[in-house]
Amino acid sequence: MEKIKLGRTGLMVSASGFGALPIQRIPVKDASYLLRKAYDNGINYFDTANAYSDSEEKIGAGLSDVRDKIIISTKSGAKDYKTVLEHIQLSLRRMKTDYIDIIQLHNPDVLPDPDDPQSTYAACIEAKRRGYVRFIGITNHGRERARAAVLSGRYDTLQFPLTCIAPQEDIDLACLAHEHDMGFIAMKGMAGGLIAHAEAAFVFMKKYPFVVPIWGIQRESELNQFLALEKNPPRYEDWADEIEKERRELARNFCHGCGYCLPCTAQINIPTAARMSLLLRRSPVPPLMTEEANENMLRIEQCIHCNKCKSRCPYGLDTPQLLAENLSDYKSFRDGWLAAQKHFSK
Repeated sequence: MEKIKLGRTGLMVSASGFGALPIQRIPVKDASYLLRKAYDNGINYFDTANAYSDSEEKIGAGLSDVRDKIIISTKSGAKDYKTVLEHIQLSLRRMKTDYIDIIQLHNPDVLPDPDDPQSTYAACIEAKRRGYVRFIGITNHGRERARAAVLSGRYDTLQFPLTCIAPQEDIDLACLAHEHDMGFIAMKGMAGGLIAHAEAAFVFMKKYPFVVPIWGIQRESELNQFLALEKNPPRYEDWADEIEKERRELARNFCHGCGYCLPCTAQINIPTAARMSLLLRRSPVPPLMTEEANENMLRIEQCIHCNKCKSRCPYGLDTPQLLAENLSDYKSFRDGWLAAQKHFSK
């Protein structure tokens, strides 16, 4: 498979990366099979996170014997120095490795102070000094924070949402990272399942040869599709009309989870609630069916339609409408799931 240089890291990663969030939903045996098939077919880059339940453990189970031939990035969402180091140690044990290629600070609300010896950034520097990690990256959903991270020059990679329905500002951000020799890792390439045609998502990424997409893969059919696209890439011209159609029809529905809409007057957790339909189909379901999760979703019914969230959204989403649609879908999904649990418990 074609390789892409990941910015100043110098790492040569497969043109299609393996996003390992979805494998937390499948058994270890199935996950190991998928991971190994990806590796055997040329994928050498695997992205996960400490918070993705057992995703790291599955990478360890499926790929530890070829560790020297693959590149792994993981993430810590910790807020303090001590916990970042604890997360890194845990990730090393889970993945059966003695080093992590890229440790990424996971979607921080505020960029850590580089002069604070107890900051999360300082923890990454210490981990690098000890040989636990090779490079330091950052992930974010907020465009301005991501831009500041690029301009700071302190991070080797940026992971940020980029799709064929992205606004020009997001494309400009990817180009800015490239100009600063910073590796750009594209998450949400299928817009969390909103984009109907993988071909459209794929050819869009190929327009920017410095961008490394990490496709979230849960099923063998999904892996096969991206492997086939890499072997026989479609022409952008053949999908340009479809991309424009997707942009017109879908851009208004994709919540990036950046959090600019907060705080909510009705205390709705908007970044989660506005993506619930996608989470139900891409993440482990039981945690989304708890009483606490249900209560959080039902807060949408208390929306006072102040439209503050709508006015703050950098993507121009009709947030109240999106919340209402996700609540309706959640109720229907929850009713069906509970009925199924009751049936199988008999």
